[in-house]
Amino acid sequence: MNVLLVYAHPNPRSFNRAILEVADATLRERGHATRIHDLYQMHFRAVLDGEDLLRNWRGDLPADTRREQDAVHWARGLVFIYPIWWFGPPAILKGWIDRVFTRKFAFDFGPEGMRGLLTHERALIVNTLGGDEATYQRERWYELLVRPMAEGVLGACGVRQVVHRAFYQVTTIAPAERQAMLNQVRELAAAF
Repeated sequence: MNVLLVYAHPNPRSFNRAILEVADATLRERGHATRIHDLYQMHFRAVLDGEDLLRNWRGDLPADTRREQDAVHWARGLVFIYPIWWFGPPAILKGWIDRVFTRKFAFDFGPEGMRGLLTHERALIVNTLGGDEATYQRERWYELLVRPMAEGVLGACGVRQVVHRAFYQVTTIAPAERQAMLNQVRELAAAF
């Protein structure tokens, strides 16, 4: 299967980068063709501005948006790897979604309301957090992590099989715990 990995972390030595490398290597070992879109490395323009909106409605998308849409079309599977900052993805990823998942590409409206147009077989979302899992569960913050991307973006756009995995306290855990997390990433990618 063709798999697009969308990666959003500005530090090339981050734990997120290690997750990306393990996921990509595992997918390729399993025979999948992969492409990595490192949004920070690409200097992706993340701001959806008035010009973009006008061009979207005219069907005259900017070249960078078309390139990203071509990559999404190429893929049968999508992988998103990013940290959680203030209960959401980094702004560059939110901007990528705003600019790439446009009407008539990822969704449209009809007599019954919004319908998804993406036909991807599956998606995997991997997040890192500094906080502890117990607090996220107790405060019900976990729902704030999963639902917006898994259901509100991917599900609404037609992707039905979405797996989400969050790794907590990545800034304070021991190297052995990080390695255990990377082993879980390997398992998730192998099952993709």
